[in-house]
Amino acid sequence: MRHDAYVIDGAAMEESILRRLDQEFSEIYGAPKNRLVIVSPGRVNLIGEHTDYNEGFVLPAAVDKGIGFIIAARNDHKCRLYASDFKDFAESDLAVVRKSEKQWVNYLLGVVDQMKRHGYDIRGFDLVFGGDIPIGAGMSSSAAVEGGLAFALNELFNLQIEKMALVKIAQKAENEFVGVQCGIMDQFANLFGKENKVIKLDCRSLDYEYYPFNRADVKIVLCDSQVKRELASSEYNVRRNQCEMGVRLLQKYKPEIHSLRDAPLELLEAHKSEFNPVVYKRCHYVIKENDRVLAACKDLTANDFSGFGKRMFESHFGLRNEFEVSSTELDTLVEIAASLDGVLGARLMGAGFGGCTINLVEEEHLDNFTKTMQKEYLKRMNKEVKIHVCKIQSGTAMYILQ
Repeated sequence: MRHDAYVIDGAAMEESILRRLDQEFSEIYGAPKNRLVIVSPGRVNLIGEHTDYNEGFVLPAAVDKGIGFIIAARNDHKCRLYASDFKDFAESDLAVVRKSEKQWVNYLLGVVDQMKRHGYDIRGFDLVFGGDIPIGAGMSSSAAVEGGLAFALNELFNLQIEKMALVKIAQKAENEFVGVQCGIMDQFANLFGKENKVIKLDCRSLDYEYYPFNRADVKIVLCDSQVKRELASSEYNVRRNQCEMGVRLLQKYKPEIHSLRDAPLELLEAHKSEFNPVVYKRCHYVIKENDRVLAACKDLTANDFSGFGKRMFESHFGLRNEFEVSSTELDTLVEIAASLDGVLGARLMGAGFGGCTINLVEEEHLDNFTKTMQKEYLKRMNKEVKIHVCKIQSGTAMYILQ
C-alpha cells in the first residue's frame, strides 16, 4: 500500500532537517540499501475547543512543522532508536515490548505494541527521528511521532493498514502505553491533513469533511505564552464531569440526548434555573462552540475570513468567561492581537491555562504584529513571547530525498 511521495514544495518541514537526519542515520547504523524517509506534521486547531469529549466538532489542520523519520528494516526482532533532538539512543527487543524509563521511547514502542496486539507482523528496524515542532506549543509533537511511526511501519513492512486504522493505532498507543487519555483529533489531523485544507471532524462518528483555506495572504500565527499548562490535566477532568452533569439533567426532559452535542440551546435555556450556575456556563459554552465550528465552515466555503475570525474571538471569550480555562497571559495575548491592524481572529488553543494563542494575520501586517506582540507582552507580563508562523500542509507521507 504505497502512498505518493511528497513533492519538495509540499513537505511539512525543511529538507535540510531531513538531510541531517539521513546523515546521522548513516553515521550510526551505516548506509542502508532500502531506507524510507517519512515526514509527519504537527497540527493546529482553528476552532472547536473542549468539544471533542462532548462528541462534537473540531476544525484542525496539519502544518509545516513536523517530525522526520529515517527508517530501515532489520533481519531480526531488534529495534534501535535514535532521537536526534535529544541526542539519545535506545534499543528494544520486539519479541516482548516493555515500557521504557525514557518517556520519548514509549511514544514509539506504544505504536509497535498496538500493531502487535492487532496481529501485524512487525520485524526489527533502525530509526532516526527529529524535527522542528516547537516543544510545548500545543502542536501535538506526540501525535506526529505516533502517527509518523505507524505510517512508516505500514510502508516498511507492507502491512496494508488503512489510514483510519493507523489513526486509531496511534491514539491507542498514547492512551494505553504512554498513559495519556488524549482524544483522536491530533492523530487524525496528522494522518488525514491536506495542503490548504482544514478538516471538520465529527468526534462521535469520525465522519470528516475538508474545507478550503484559500487565502495565501492570511498566515496562521501561534503566540506561545511561555506558561506551562500545569492546571490543564486536573481541570480538564473537572470540566468533563461538569458537562456530564449537564447532560444528565437535560436527559430528564429529552432522554435521547447522549452528550452536549445533542442538546438544543433552547432546551438548556428553558431549564436554566435548575442548573448549578457553573454547570450551566460550561454547557452553554460547549453548545455554542459546536455551533461556531459549523458556522466557521460556512465562512470558509464563502471565503469569508473576517467572519471566521470573529468566531475565533467569540470562542476565546467563551473559553475565558464560561468555560474558565484561560489565563491572564492568554487573555493579554488576545487583547494585544485584537488591537492590531490585519488581525482577523485570535483565541487560546488547546486545553487552556497556558500554552499558545492561535491568530489569523494578514501577511502585510505580519512584521508589525510580531514586533508589537513581542514588545507589549514583555511590557505587560514581563515575559517573552515565542512566535511561530505556520502554513497548512499535507498529512504524514513518504518523502523522496534527491
